[in-house]
Amino acid sequence: MTRDETDPIGLLGGSFDPIHVGHLQLARDAADQFRLARVLFVPAGRAWQKGPATPAMHRARMVELAIAAQPRFGLDRRELRRPGPSFTVDTLRELRQEVGAQRPLVLLLGADQFHQLDTWNRWEQLIELAHLGVAARAGHTVRLKPALATLRNTHLGSAAELARRGAGVLVDVRMMPIDCSSSRIRSLLGSADSRSDPSLATMLTPGVLDYIRQHQLYA
Repeated sequence: MTRDETDPIGLLGGSFDPIHVGHLQLARDAADQFRLARVLFVPAGRAWQKGPATPAMHRARMVELAIAAQPRFGLDRRELRRPGPSFTVDTLRELRQEVGAQRPLVLLLGADQFHQLDTWNRWEQLIELAHLGVAARAGHTVRLKPALATLRNTHLGSAAELARRGAGVLVDVRMMPIDCSSSRIRSLLGSADSRSDPSLATMLTPGVLDYIRQHQLYA
């Protein structure tokens, strides 16, 4: 195998409704920090913990546009094709079967996602199938729930450990702070003066912003 065939693969899931620069920054920082061969963006088909989302075809296309200039990034449509709610544990099981037991998989999580991880379907199995890369938010300390504190204390490790094993290590991602969220972007796009709001251009890539306006999403 070549080095690229054994280096870790990152996985970044979510509704991506819409995908924004915070998602891209997390993927870039993790790819650099852990020498990821690639990062797969996996839009949820039906995010069971959230309300109705923008149609899958639009969310997938926005991901394609956002990552077009990033050769290490790819779009994975498996959750869009899968019927029923999208559960990350099922996606990791599929990927593990595809890449084998030894290749490191790194599930990338924002800090907010990690703080709610114990509400995910079969969440205890995630660390058995992949490493967890958790974005560290500078200046923010949140008291973890006991089950998550135990998970962190038991599995916290280093990038070197991550590279030697297929799964089982929790690592902090040193992420450059980005102040944006999909909900804030949707709110801004729904306002009457969204075209004159300069903040949207700082939170969305040009291709994604043009696509949203072309298809009148979130208006």
